[in-house]
Amino acid sequence: MEENQLHETRQTRYKKRKLRKGRLFFTTLLLLVIGISIFAIYQYRSGLKLADETKLPEEEFVADEKQDTITNYLIIGVDSRGEEKSRSDTMMLLSWNKDTNEMKLVSFMRDIYAEIPGYQSYKLNTAYYLGGVQLLKDTLNNMFDIPIHHYALIDFKNFESLIDILAPNGVEIDVEKDMSAHIGVSLSQGVQNLNGQELLGYSRFRHDEEGDFGRVERQQKVIEALKDELLSPKNLPNLPKLVGAAQGYVTTDLTASEELKTVLSVVAGGSVEIEKMTIPAEGTFSYGSYSHAGSVIEIDKEENKELLHQFLQLEGE
Repeated sequence: MEENQLHETRQTRYKKRKLRKGRLFFTTLLLLVIGISIFAIYQYRSGLKLADETKLPEEEFVADEKQDTITNYLIIGVDSRGEEKSRSDTMMLLSWNKDTNEMKLVSFMRDIYAEIPGYQSYKLNTAYYLGGVQLLKDTLNNMFDIPIHHYALIDFKNFESLIDILAPNGVEIDVEKDMSAHIGVSLSQGVQNLNGQELLGYSRFRHDEEGDFGRVERQQKVIEALKDELLSPKNLPNLPKLVGAAQGYVTTDLTASEELKTVLSVVAGGSVEIEKMTIPAEGTFSYGSYSHAGSVIEIDKEENKELLHQFLQLEGE
């Protein structure tokens, strides 16, 4: 009888110890979650505060019909310098396959001689100047028959600030040559960590024999490097502040929660490779000149449209 009581007492003590350990674990876990949440909210709000007065005006935008797996984002970079209207210096289409987490990046040369709806033909970067994001979207829709579901518009000065938030220690870039002409910074050849201002200068340099084609190649290289920074575990604590600052630094049709969801979905998907393409493709263009537009790139529209559709795998959607 005494042995049974002793056995029951030991069992009771064991269960109590196990219960206490379980409670301690869940209490610690709860405190950790609360701590992370408070940190994330604080960082998000500090990002919001940073970008309080820098946002570009809201843009008219009518999205194309959503597709099952592929979402296309029109990325536009402008150098407003405080002016109300400016041309688009950078025009890219980022295509994300949500099922495979694959990304494809298309750069459109700004000097493409483009048919702009409602206007005579001009350089492609004039479309944004004449009618904002929507007219640029309509121009790309009409020329290449590509669906565009979201847009992101960023001023170059704000781009610098976002880079410094995401990667405070700089972004590693292999600078292929010394460069300084008309970019506001002096860069030396070699692998180095570039801050926001230096990275922007690198991506905008075009005063060499490669001209705009070299500049577009560097911009794609910068996007690849930024993707790596975004996916790097060391930068995870910077994401809430980045998303908060993006509310002011980036004009987009996405809500804050949609932006965060997209970023987290990409990060959760693991390693991401970005395939790149430039329009016009090699061998599909010639140079021309018009009195109203200056020097332009005249493209074989149908061939570039076909190559673009193959690259983006649009036929399967």
